Amino acid sequence: MANKNTTLRLGAAVVIITVAAAAYFLRPAATEQTPETDQVAAETSLPRLLDLGADKCVPCKLMAPILDEMKADYAGDLTVEFIDVWKDPTAAKPYEIRVIPTQIFFAADGTELFRHEGFYGRDEILAKWQELGITLPQKGA
Repeated sequence: MANKNTTLRLGAAVVIITVAAAAYFLRPAATEQTPETDQVAAETSLPRLLDLGADKCVPCKLMAPILDEMKADYAGDLTVEFIDVWKDPTAAKPYEIRVIPTQIFFAADGTELFRHEGFYGRDEILAKWQELGITLPQKGA
């Protein structure tokens, strides 16, 4: 009987230690500006739309032409970037995303203004910029 109790206690201790270690290593990183985001903001002085996704994700593939059009249409007015989180997971880590695609709207000074998870159409993106107080010229589609 004592051997059975010892085995149960040892098993429980292993489970607790494993859960604690997993929680520690999988915890989200602190939300703060990174040198990379500060540098991008300083270099561009433009509002920035960052899309975090993957080239094999279906909603991400649907967003790709929208982002490409916006990047071309709003060059000089808006910076549009894409990070493939499956190819470069470390680049996505500072943004603490939960699902892809995720779009993050940044002010010209690098401050995060809004984030959206899932597919986001061009008209919705432009309406959100307007709602955030950033007027972009009418261009493209």
